[in-house]
Amino acid sequence: MLPEKRQVLIVDDEPNLRKILAAQLMRDGYDVLTAEDGEEGLALLRENHIDLVITDLKMPRVDGITLLKRAIEEEPELPVVVITAHGTVDTAVEALKVGAFDFVTKPFDKDELRQIVAKALKTRELRGADATPAPATQNARFGIIGTSTGITELYAILERVADQPTTVLITGESGTGKELVARALHEHSARKDKPFIKVNCAAIPKELIESELFGYERGAFTGAVTSKPGRFELASGGTLFLDEIGEVPIEMQVKLLRVLQESEFERVGGIKTIRVDVRLVAATNRDLKKLIATGSFRDDLFYRLNVVPIRLPPLRERVGDIPFLVDHFLTKFNERLKKSVEGLEPGAVDVLGQYPWPGNIRELENVIERAVLFCDTHKLREEDLPPDLRGISAVANVSLPEADLQAALAGEGGLKEHVKVAMSRLERELVSRALQQTGGNVTHAARLLKISRKGLQLKMKELGLRETPPDSKNL
Repeated sequence: MLPEKRQVLIVDDEPNLRKILAAQLMRDGYDVLTAEDGEEGLALLRENHIDLVITDLKMPRVDGITLLKRAIEEEPELPVVVITAHGTVDTAVEALKVGAFDFVTKPFDKDELRQIVAKALKTRELRGADATPAPATQNARFGIIGTSTGITELYAILERVADQPTTVLITGESGTGKELVARALHEHSARKDKPFIKVNCAAIPKELIESELFGYERGAFTGAVTSKPGRFELASGGTLFLDEIGEVPIEMQVKLLRVLQESEFERVGGIKTIRVDVRLVAATNRDLKKLIATGSFRDDLFYRLNVVPIRLPPLRERVGDIPFLVDHFLTKFNERLKKSVEGLEPGAVDVLGQYPWPGNIRELENVIERAVLFCDTHKLREEDLPPDLRGISAVANVSLPEADLQAALAGEGGLKEHVKVAMSRLERELVSRALQQTGGNVTHAARLLKISRKGLQLKMKELGLRETPPDSKNL
């Protein structure tokens, strides 16, 4: 199955600019919606799944800054790129401090815009749900949900270091909430009214990361039609969060170390030394000590970053927090999807507790959103959960008929043979349930099972399951 196209919303009151931007983005393979002002843009944003917004700043009715603020209030992970004229770069910089992802200057360079769009979408893909804030409840502090030992220890560290200028290094698997912790450090410090600027180093091509972090002067390279501040400048007085710090090229690490030690740098192509006051929080899902051993990460930079280390436990180590997280996500998605799901039935609770959650909290949030969307009762049932989760539960409880068990214990056939028989039965059960749940629609069933349509058809043939006839209503 081909991946779905990303959808970009362009908001600008100039018809010609809308057409030019839309044409370029469609040539690059994106779906595009357009709006002539912020009011129309907000309406389209609420009616469609938008992956990226590109908006002018000065527009009638609802301007770009207002659109930006409302968009990120409703969907914090949505990247917004602002368009500005030469004379209003300062306004664009303020938009970045409010939460815009980046800005382009009129007349814009096509390659620069292409790079910004790709970077924004990659950043959103990598972020996922890492920064979903939690409500203030007895089971949540610092916007973080949980009462497990690992989370309780995290609360204690945040109490001590949040209001200090000390550099923090957050480690943990993808989806454990590293950005959420970085934001908590900022929001509970004296810098909370200053910018919180975030950069996902894995989303930026290696050749662009220096200009991303430190900015550039006009003419520094092809496409640099104007000067542009980097993320360190934008974060001055506040907090800079560098996610996936392990992806920073080795040749860039020296300049990063200098900023941490001396709080100064020069833009690309510039000679003026710029001083900044930035609290740095870094994060990674990689083992930096192993990278040091292979020569791809500097040990002096590691020690400079690792002043206060924070390890976030994976979800499989804090299973007791799952009910609290589920309650939070149910509240969130009931409101967003106009549903009224009140909780989980025992069977669904068991499935969630047995699953190893390789995608951690990010994966759990996606599972609950999908389950709420398809749930037709007041409580989520086991059958509302994705088949791959239920497959884990089924494996935990799969058993052979008594006659087969006796045959196995009598030495009739080896262990592998009996396991193969049991797994074949499990495969048949999962495929049958997926087809039943989708009314026999093979395409939809394949999507549920996360395999290609052709792969499902081959599996059905192997298992002796018949496909719905072509003239069926379920095509």
